[in-house]
Amino acid sequence: MDFRIGFGYDVHRLENGRLLVIGGLAIPHPKGGQGHSDADVLIHALIDALLGAAGLRDIGYQFPNTDPSLKNMDSKILLQKTMELIKGEGFSVGNADMTICIEQPKIAPHIPEMQKVLSDILGVETGLVSIKATTEEGVGFTGRQEGMKAYAVVLLKK
Repeated sequence: MDFRIGFGYDVHRLENGRLLVIGGLAIPHPKGGQGHSDADVLIHALIDALLGAAGLRDIGYQFPNTDPSLKNMDSKILLQKTMELIKGEGFSVGNADMTICIEQPKIAPHIPEMQKVLSDILGVETGLVSIKATTEEGVGFTGRQEGMKAYAVVLLKK
C-alpha cells in the first residue's frame, strides 16, 4: 500500500464585520477572516495538506485568488473539489490532524461539529479527524487578535 503524508499551513487577517468561518462552521464573533473565499483558515490548511500529499501543488494553484468564480466561495466546496482530485489520483484519507491558533473566540465548544462536517467531506470516521485549538498567550499577530492561523497534517493511502 502506498502512503503519503502532507502538511498544510494557512493564515488570515481578522477584520471587523466579516463572518468568522472555521472548520466549515460560522462562529459568532465581531471579527472574521479576510480573504478571497470565506477565509476558512482550517479548511485551507487541510486542503494544502491533502494536495501536498497527493503531489498536486497547493490551494493557490488549484483555486487561485484571481478566479472571480471563487470570490466568497464556501471552503467546504473547495474541500469537496479537492477530494475529487485526491480520489482521481487513487488516494483516500487515512486520517487528518489539525490545529487552529486564534485568541478569541474559544473554539473548543465547536470542535465536535467541525469534526463531523470535515469527516463527512473527507469520507472517514469522525475519530480520524483530530482538531485542536490553542491561543498564543497574547504573543504575535494572533495573540493581538489581528489574525488566525492553522496547521494540518494528513495521511493518504492508495
